[in-house]
Amino acid sequence: MSESRTSKYVVTELKMPESKQKIDDEYSKFAKRVLWMDDKVVEGAFHMNVAWYLKATASTMENVPHVHDSDEIIGFFSSDPADPWNLGGEVEIWLEDEKHVIDRSAMIFVPAGMWHCPLIITRVDRPIFHFTTVTGGKYNKAE
Repeated sequence: MSESRTSKYVVTELKMPESKQKIDDEYSKFAKRVLWMDDKVVEGAFHMNVAWYLKATASTMENVPHVHDSDEIIGFFSSDPADPWNLGGEVEIWLEDEKHVIDRSAMIFVPAGMWHCPLIITRVDRPIFHFTTVTGGKYNKAE
């Protein structure tokens, strides 16, 4: 893409914070990260992370329950356009002390202050599109 006044707002290459690059080898065993957006990539941007889940794994990067000071939305989507509601796999996620088993395309709203995770990918029959976004600015995580 040619450089223009607004081209800095269009991200087409994966640029991750150094702290996430250190764990990307482990992450790549079960997922393919596509793009990352935050204030370090585009000044003023809120956090968003996009990936494909490719394999089941009991150990994701989100094994420990944690909380944010901003709202978060977590999404899991089917890769089958003929059946977009059938996830083609199964994901477990904990919201506070309740386990939720997701086997349909879903978006999960996690209000600021709600403890969530672990996140476990229990079955992948076909790639699962995944995203997280924290709309309140910086991605702050307390464990």
